[in-house]
Amino acid sequence: MWRNSRSRTMTLGLLALALVVPLLLAGCGQSPGGTTTTTGTASSADDIQLAMSDLTRLTPAASQTDVLSAAASMQAFGVDLYRLIAQEAGEGNLVFSPSSIVTALAMTYAGAAGTTAQEMAATLHFALDGDALHQAFNALDTTLESKSWSERGPDGEEQGVLIKTANSLWGQQDTAFEQIFLDTLAANYGAGIRLVDYKAAAEKARQAINEWVAGETNDKILDLIPEGTLDDMTRLVLVNGIYLDATWMSQFAKELTADDEFTTLAGDKVTASMMRQESSFPYATGDGWQAVELLYLGGQVSMLVIVPDEGRFTEVEDELGSGLVDEAVAGLSGGTEVQLGMPKFEFRTQAGLADALASMGMKSAFDPAAADFSGMSTQIDLYITDVVHEAYIAVDEEGTEAAAATAVVIGETAMPLSPVQLTIDRPFMFALRDRETGALLFLGRVTDPTK
Repeated sequence: MWRNSRSRTMTLGLLALALVVPLLLAGCGQSPGGTTTTTGTASSADDIQLAMSDLTRLTPAASQTDVLSAAASMQAFGVDLYRLIAQEAGEGNLVFSPSSIVTALAMTYAGAAGTTAQEMAATLHFALDGDALHQAFNALDTTLESKSWSERGPDGEEQGVLIKTANSLWGQQDTAFEQIFLDTLAANYGAGIRLVDYKAAAEKARQAINEWVAGETNDKILDLIPEGTLDDMTRLVLVNGIYLDATWMSQFAKELTADDEFTTLAGDKVTASMMRQESSFPYATGDGWQAVELLYLGGQVSMLVIVPDEGRFTEVEDELGSGLVDEAVAGLSGGTEVQLGMPKFEFRTQAGLADALASMGMKSAFDPAAADFSGMSTQIDLYITDVVHEAYIAVDEEGTEAAAATAVVIGETAMPLSPVQLTIDRPFMFALRDRETGALLFLGRVTDPTK
């Protein structure tokens, strides 16, 4: 769409989740009932052969209550995870995607059983189970994609919102996977299995997966699966992505952008490129913080910025787990004139999530003696050996660009009389969210916009 007609892209987010499954024993082929093609060695994403369930993706039938439940799980999980990875980040910037992580892990959950499934459901805050859960994610995905639209702006350039999702599975060509697992992913996530040969050509398979991911992320995530991650014991890689390309409803005039002082979380003074505008924004205040909501064109997706008062960042950040996002959203007063100053920023976060997920309750999934992923295959004992996440975000006068990738490696066994002045010259938090469902697309903080 319009990203090719502008000097920089306006992508809000994508996350790819890779689920790498090394198995001790090889399977004997596709499970009965699946549609299997002739197999072959992968050298490129374009060459991959497919093995699909007989089922096609279902028309979403979940109730609005169930869709909101799926979105609520993203927010609850996101604030839980934020606390843990913020500790790892120290005083640094942070960005990650609760929406995509939860959606991808929901696909993984479809293959979990017993205690492992129970722990995953609790950690991910799933209030639904079985088909109801997966149908809710199918419907939420459709709800998000339905917000896509575009138009020509005053300058003739195309602008608007684009949301799309992509799911894929990459399986060993001679391994049997459980039919109910394949059916669930096909019916609710539109994902079939791309057949590759990890045994004989693991590196070629890795390159093909990375090529697919790069294409889905507009080349923002070029090396999702690092060299050496896949080997001849790998049997399955699962990839999920969400991509959003959007333009600010009220853009910042580039000629008003100028260098200004920003105080970092460490107390240092740095020079940041500060964007400025005076406009009507949804605005809220609370105990120790201000919040402003920056809408994207169409008014259905936004960035909520929460700015703690000077000296109270850590105190306010700790309230994320106590419903701060909901409190800020509920307190927003539309039509407030705000003289807004906001720094441009661009950064990337890389984090290992295995320890965080285990400490959040997914213990057995990482224990080779206790993990139960028999819903994927009954031939082998599987467990998660590592989870790696990478996310990128850039904010400028036109909009926001963000991308993220996660690899899960599984081994065997009130309006004022005058304008509000809000110059964001100190650390702040942000949440990119769908306003209808509350689904959190990205969550993070800026402690130093120059880093």
